[in-house]
Amino acid sequence: MQFEPARRLAGHFAVPGDKSISHRALLLAAMATGSSEFTGLSAGQDVAATAACLGELGIDLHCEDAATGRWRVHGVPTQAWRSPVRPLDCGNSGTTMRLLCGVLAGAPGVRSVLAGDVSVSRRPMRRVADPLNLLGARVATTDTGTAPLAIDGQRLAGGTARLAVASAQVKSALLLAGLNAAGPVAVHEPAPTRDHTERMLRAMGAKLRQLPDGAVIEPGTLAPLPRAAIPGDPSAAAFAIALGVLHDDADIAVRSVCLNPRRTGWLAVLARMGARVQVAADADGAMIANEPSGALRGRSSALRATDVEPAEVPDCVDELPILALCAAAATGVSTLRGLSELRVKESDRLAATARLLQTLGVEVTAGPDWLRIGGVGSARNWRRVGAYDPGLDHRMALCAAVAGLCGDGAAVANWRTTDSSWPGFAEALRAVTMQ
Repeated sequence: MQFEPARRLAGHFAVPGDKSISHRALLLAAMATGSSEFTGLSAGQDVAATAACLGELGIDLHCEDAATGRWRVHGVPTQAWRSPVRPLDCGNSGTTMRLLCGVLAGAPGVRSVLAGDVSVSRRPMRRVADPLNLLGARVATTDTGTAPLAIDGQRLAGGTARLAVASAQVKSALLLAGLNAAGPVAVHEPAPTRDHTERMLRAMGAKLRQLPDGAVIEPGTLAPLPRAAIPGDPSAAAFAIALGVLHDDADIAVRSVCLNPRRTGWLAVLARMGARVQVAADADGAMIANEPSGALRGRSSALRATDVEPAEVPDCVDELPILALCAAAATGVSTLRGLSELRVKESDRLAATARLLQTLGVEVTAGPDWLRIGGVGSARNWRRVGAYDPGLDHRMALCAAVAGLCGDGAAVANWRTTDSSWPGFAEALRAVTMQ
């Protein structure tokens, strides 16, 4: 896919429904007793993998209107789920694999195998299997701690899990498994992570109690999800707003974006850099599980360098590559620390980010868990990106596209990898691109 510099960028950018919330809406609705309906579900392949896996487990779910992302899910307790006749294909979605692992580990009598593509099969899965097994689950990984995962569903004993890595996916897997446990399950995390699962569980009547460093869930059943909309994906919005900020003649707005505080750390970083970004909150209660949402507007900005510290990373982990791209157009040297989690994403995202910035002619030094970026003062000073291959990493593909549109052009190979999260990026771009 070819991306050439745009003379001007202006208008409203349509982003897909939030991917993290979409996965959870499907899974929790499937576990409930009764029918749930919601709109705005992400149309990406990652969420489609979750839907397909649920279908293999005997759940009746279907899309009623593709244009609005309206889905209906007829949920039943996991005791009534069936063992699949073949391995469940999670595709490129680590979220599907980790969350479903928790659900199935606590589903008595359901035996399953979770598999995925080459990228997912390299990602660490002991971080979810080990704490589940300590609670009485039977989850087996490969010898290297990766997928496929073999799961023999059990009624867990309950207890306490202390996570070594701050991970919303692992926390969610344990909470979902705890719904069928013999006693309460407490999850303690080393740093706060996104709370979409907790919000949704509360909206469905679960007995959930917040802890200073985590949450406790008691066994129980779930009511259907109240009918509502899924807000726009803030990780996708970060690319749209970066376009507005980095381009030298741009004014881009995004409506109804999820503004959950655990998802908006990237906005705080951009504010320190002097980015001209406005945030306008929507009225409360409009979105699923009372997720906060609002409109964002990004305009051409002269950026200055800043540092990102490890404590900030959990709230902007998915946006770090696009923040690094912004640092590459800033004035001064930026240092991003605490990036070890980027090593185990769809690619070694830390190394991939460094390579992309070097291709742009930016001075970058990479360490085991940090990047030091010498900004060149403006995206206009970047070199042209030749044939760039993001592999199976959708976020790196989108970063390269933004670099080409704001800089001197880019040729992005393997563009279809963006189908996992944002299959409509090119159409959304046409709405704001003025040559």
